[in-house]
Amino acid sequence: MPMTKLGFLFQSSLGRKYVMGITGIALFVFVIAHMIGNLQIYLGPDAINAYAETLQGMQGLLWIARTALLGIVILHIVSAFQLAAANRRARPTKYDRGKPPAASYASRTILLSGIIILAFIIFHLSHFTMGLVDPNLLQLRDHLGRHDVYSMMIRGFSNPFVSIFYIVAMALLCLHLSHGVSSAFQSLGLRSSRTLRIFQRIAMVSAVAIFIGNCSIPLAILAGLTK
Repeated sequence: MPMTKLGFLFQSSLGRKYVMGITGIALFVFVIAHMIGNLQIYLGPDAINAYAETLQGMQGLLWIARTALLGIVILHIVSAFQLAAANRRARPTKYDRGKPPAASYASRTILLSGIIILAFIIFHLSHFTMGLVDPNLLQLRDHLGRHDVYSMMIRGFSNPFVSIFYIVAMALLCLHLSHGVSSAFQSLGLRSSRTLRIFQRIAMVSAVAIFIGNCSIPLAILAGLTK
């Protein structure tokens, strides 16, 4: 019986690589967009609170986006585990000294870093989106009655443990991206020997930029530069 298109995506190695590549690029775009939104904290309370109010005013679209993002994350994780399991079955014996030759540290730890990043995402959503860590953060209001996202971020990242966890998670995320972005283009057949270095540099520069941009927020708050 011929394999369906859906079956090809989830039952064949090539199909799983396509899923990994497409979902990986989608998540990469989301990370950049999310960072740009968060960096509005440097423009002051009005800017970031107005931005948050605009998003909250599109609840229907926002929930569609959240559901789609959740689906993308699940597909990315499932395909990653499927590919990892297939690779283990294809090579039952370990490499000498426990690691494949010419493999970077980022590529060897990409599955582990992905699991830790998932744990961070769950905590981050529980903290700032669902208010499970500190329910009072969702009750903050500014002088216009809007949700005071500015004060929420200040209070949230004023906790050194939260900020340290965030920075460590960003380091792992960027380590993940430094290999994953380039691999995503390879999975989609867009990377060749000619463009290899170009995509590797794009991945590295993007990872560093995301790390600096995201980590600057808790560091600025802890240093008292943003109040």
